[in-house]
Amino acid sequence: MAARPTFILASASPARRTLLDSAGIDAEVVVSGVDEDAVEATTAEALSAVLARMKANAVAERLRHSAAAPARALVLGCDSVLAFDGQILGKPDDADDAVKRWQAMRGRSGVLHTGHCLVELPTGRVTEEVGSTVVHFADLSDAEIEAYVATGEPLWVAGSFTIDGLGGPFVERIEGDHTNVVGLSLPLLRRLLAALDIPITELWRQR
Repeated sequence: MAARPTFILASASPARRTLLDSAGIDAEVVVSGVDEDAVEATTAEALSAVLARMKANAVAERLRHSAAAPARALVLGCDSVLAFDGQILGKPDDADDAVKRWQAMRGRSGVLHTGHCLVELPTGRVTEEVGSTVVHFADLSDAEIEAYVATGEPLWVAGSFTIDGLGGPFVERIEGDHTNVVGLSLPLLRRLLAALDIPITELWRQR
């Protein structure tokens, strides 16, 4: 029987790690170091896919050249980007940018795309997919926008909002997978694992 793979998350996002933990998966975090600002794409969906692939490949390549690498590993790269009003919105430049975004987004909707790329080591097999969820934003007042941005939370996340933090009350509803908006679609991860003939139950921590 093959050794249980070590699951490696190529992302510094605490929300993604928390999602994996809630699903019974222990993940080691290895930050990719990819310069996200240097990457361009024509659509938010394409950008999320490219960044996820770059993150996964960067960490996988590092492990290939490491004497301390596990015998069997799965490396997951993820990246989220919001498509809104024809724009590609990653993390805001600063607080003023976040305020302007929310003034434009309030009472409207966008599509949150999260790219996922899963690399198996040592085989090098790769599978990837983008999850897309429609997000309907509440019609916030200026005071609510200013108070939210002042917390600092919107400055560190794609689209300047979270659904699992202080920004949760500002999302009226979604169409699609909730975990995809958090930053890592668990149903999509199950499909990626299945494409590599690995049942997600194999990754559950021992009880």
